[in-house]
Amino acid sequence: MSSARYESLKILIPLLVALLLAAFLPSPFSGILSLLLFLAVLFSLYFFRDPERYRLDDDPSLLLSAADGLVTDIETVENAPFNLGPMKRVSVFLSVFDVHVNRIPFDGNILEISHTPGKFLDARAANCAVENERMDWRLQTLRGPLVVRQIAGLIARRIVAWAGTDQFMKAGERIGMIRFGSRTDVFLPLSCEILVDIGQHVQGGLTPLARWTTPPSASSFADFLPKS
Repeated sequence: MSSARYESLKILIPLLVALLLAAFLPSPFSGILSLLLFLAVLFSLYFFRDPERYRLDDDPSLLLSAADGLVTDIETVENAPFNLGPMKRVSVFLSVFDVHVNRIPFDGNILEISHTPGKFLDARAANCAVENERMDWRLQTLRGPLVVRQIAGLIARRIVAWAGTDQFMKAGERIGMIRFGSRTDVFLPLSCEILVDIGQHVQGGLTPLARWTTPPSASSFADFLPKS
């Protein structure tokens, strides 16, 4: 069972129990209630979908989108998470109709994960990136550092992590999901060339988000692994 499907059971089981009870409810409104619950079950099945994504590309310099959704912001920030200094940031807004599984943009090792409690403002709000509940992932790649930020939104109230620190992951592999509407930011070195535009719809693990313009800083990923 996929991690997304496991998460869906936490929603589907209570809905199915409620649907069963509503079917036997001696009330003139039982039919309407049953219909609403049935539609909620169908939407939950749709929301928690987790399609397999495979991108075969000969260009090893491409960074892939970490999420499905609409590109809402591309800018340079003065101080990226984990005190990494100035970096480029690409923000993707996920509506309730998008796939909500988040993925690794580029092959790398997860060095740090930081969870910050906060508010649940609309994920399109300008200040949601610093006020909302969020999860930051710091990745070390052969070409430089990356940060993926999962931001909870007005409806989303739960960020789920499926990976851990000191874990090597390939581009497109799943790190977690945000339930019911949210935003995902990717922080990239200033030297990266952005390949998407504001207003563009992207797919996690498939759409090229940016391109490294600098060569690898190491010949092997083993150079970044902890020395025993």
